[in-house]
Amino acid sequence: MHAMQYEFTLPADYDMGIVRSRVARVGHLLDDWDGLGIKTYVMRERGRNGSPVNQYGPFYLWNTVEGMNTFLWGGAFQGPVDDFGRPAVRQWTGLAFEEGTAAGSAPVRAVRRRQPVPEGVELASFMADAAAGAGQLAAQDGAVLAATAVDTRAWELVHFSLWAQDAPGAEGDVFEVLHLSAPGRDRLPRGRQW
Repeated sequence: MHAMQYEFTLPADYDMGIVRSRVARVGHLLDDWDGLGIKTYVMRERGRNGSPVNQYGPFYLWNTVEGMNTFLWGGAFQGPVDDFGRPAVRQWTGLAFEEGTAAGSAPVRAVRRRQPVPEGVELASFMADAAAGAGQLAAQDGAVLAATAVDTRAWELVHFSLWAQDAPGAEGDVFEVLHLSAPGRDRLPRGRQW
């Protein structure tokens, strides 16, 4: 499993209805994308759910590198680049994925929390604990799914979870879910990834 996210931070007075309309128009295009586990079309609005910014930031869990590369280099990624500019694309290696207690529900909120991997920790136990955290999130009421991944260049964890309720049971940046494409969700490997 590979995690990926890019973000477009938009002006404070930006009409976020434009983002909603765009997702309503094009969100379905990845509903059957080969190699994609899930794509969550998410946004934050300044002043809502504690967000200091207007931001559109789709989050992906990929089953295959080929699917991810086909998205990035096969033309589909050019659409958001043309609309919003070319963003930095963050990528993380998967540590764990779990379906949640509300796995059959449509998500309304997403939470992303980034966490540095401290210097001097014993990596095996730290990563095992981080992977177990995905299971702990998924076990909470209202959790649709949870994933944890690591960027070994920046030594940063990302914890990502989807929630079927407005008040998620996780800490971090809270996003509104506009659409979920999940063609390969059932093929995302469950549990710890090693």
